Amino acid sequence: TGCVSGCVCPEGLFDDGRGGCVEEKDCPCIHNNQWYSSGDKITVDCNSCTCQKGFWSCTDSVCFGTCMIYGSGHYITFDGKFYDFDGNCEYVATQDFCGDNNSGGSFSIITENVPCGTTGVTCSKAIKIFLGKTELKLENKDYKEIQRDIGDDVRYWNRTVGLYLVIEASNGLMLIWDKKTTLFIKLTPAYKGKVCGLCGNFDDKASNDFTTRSGLQETNALKFGNSWKQSSMCPDVTLEIKPCDIKPHRKSWAEKECSIIKSEVFKVCHSKVDPSPFYEACVHDACSCDSGGDCECFCSAVAAYAQECTKAEACVFWRTPDICPIFCDYYN
Repeated sequence: TGCVSGCVCPEGLFDDGRGGCVEEKDCPCIHNNQWYSSGDKITVDCNSCTCQKGFWSCTDSVCFGTCMIYGSGHYITFDGKFYDFDGNCEYVATQDFCGDNNSGGSFSIITENVPCGTTGVTCSKAIKIFLGKTELKLENKDYKEIQRDIGDDVRYWNRTVGLYLVIEASNGLMLIWDKKTTLFIKLTPAYKGKVCGLCGNFDDKASNDFTTRSGLQETNALKFGNSWKQSSMCPDVTLEIKPCDIKPHRKSWAEKECSIIKSEVFKVCHSKVDPSPFYEACVHDACSCDSGGDCECFCSAVAAYAQECTKAEACVFWRTPDICPIFCDYYN
């Protein structure tokens, strides 16, 4: 194609992507648009990866799955699919009562969604956990236990960690709740491909997470979400709610507040976790929470991104006395 002005490496050396030339053994690796030198280690989920001659060499441990439900109807499935669903009803978040043989399960987690604000979006108000013959109801910053007649004995423990209530069960289930609208569900790898509900099927493929109660593959989040409602009396959700269109006067405020997610504050995380869906979700929530709790909705949305950053080993100190302060002495 003719001559191109520029530099090339001498014979036997390789371009290191940063304007230098190195031997093959010193070739760097790339991860999320960041360069790492040979011998550098990073952690991805529960595995560690080492850069060797330009390629990553990773351990292959099987990791816990985490599903996250937060704010006004935002879901990140066990396999990492991000979607929104605003339904005013009780829905199956996840359970291992799946397929034709519905009998062999040991747990079910139900989220009770109610409208938050006047735009029609919904938040998780209460969570019910069915563990064998025990039912736990998490509501109003507290939980209560109800014993039922049927089912096995599944032991569980609860503890408070900072802002969160943590419930851990002997069957490999862990639930972390911020006592407001954020919920993390963690499962051991033994449940891979054996669960169903709004959190997907945990089979490492995000493409088939929209599997309905009847086992069909859906592409539409609303049809998928409607299939997991607990009561047929609840109306189906037919429209995706866009609160910023309904409350345009709140839009610029929401965008200004949520811009912290895309700002320098979170710069260290941007290459590790894409901020875009979290920013969109934050603006959505900040527009919708218009009956008190403005800050709570905004703070929960930013905290959700901060949590994903922490998982990706990018620790961000974003809370200040002006932005979503937490009185640590009180919680300690």
